[in-house]
Amino acid sequence: MLVFPNAKINLGLRITEKRADGFHNLQSCFYPVGWSDALEVIPADTFSFTSAGLPIPGDLDKNLCVKAYNLLKADYDLPPVQMHLHKIIPIGAGLGGGSADAAFALKLLNERFELGIDVTQLEDYARKLGSDCAFFIRNEPMYCLEKGDVFEKIAVDLSGYYVLLVYPNFAISTAEAYAAIKPRQPEIALREQLLAPIETWRTTIHNDFEDSLFPTYPLLAEIKQQLYDADAVYASMSGSGSTLYGIFNAPVIVPNQFKYYSVWQSKL
Repeated sequence: MLVFPNAKINLGLRITEKRADGFHNLQSCFYPVGWSDALEVIPADTFSFTSAGLPIPGDLDKNLCVKAYNLLKADYDLPPVQMHLHKIIPIGAGLGGGSADAAFALKLLNERFELGIDVTQLEDYARKLGSDCAFFIRNEPMYCLEKGDVFEKIAVDLSGYYVLLVYPNFAISTAEAYAAIKPRQPEIALREQLLAPIETWRTTIHNDFEDSLFPTYPLLAEIKQQLYDADAVYASMSGSGSTLYGIFNAPVIVPNQFKYYSVWQSKL
């Protein structure tokens, strides 16, 4: 079986407080986009995991797809499989690619071997793999709270708009992004701001990581401004970076300034 784990963007990201467990609470809206990896799982005599495409740092045996398989195998009689991941979504880009791979692995194994795990249970398994993973089980726009793994439905629909994602070909680690963050409670909840017309978002919807990362990486601020110069209705950094995105009313002619970067665009 072959599936295509997709990325997400953050519509706003507020870091509201540091938790006792060392993580942070946040407010954000996760919105799925079509930039995708490819993950194949087929029965095999022994378990194996291979990858192609973008190089994946670290030990492949510790890949989240492998962890997803082992997590289910601990509770179910899973046969050995061959897993192959073709990596396309940039790593360390704020797009949740690794989390999507893990969540789709859970869903694929559940379907392929008819394990009968419902959506809520799959989300619980996904939370054990990472804070963003559970979002990709339902894979629909969600207002996210706590570590980004508690969800509320939200009536945000960008159908008909176009999105342009710009990855400047360098990653930002989660640890680096959080090192300089200063949590604070917003005066107005992000949910309320997101329900206003998108034309208002430029002055109201904010990603808190921009405050700490733009001074260190001024190129990111330049790209955001270039997206607005190209007539984006709204532009922002996604997650903890380093991808910037713009939302447009019409298909985008990619500016020449972006020709050296990794760029993806589509209708939402």
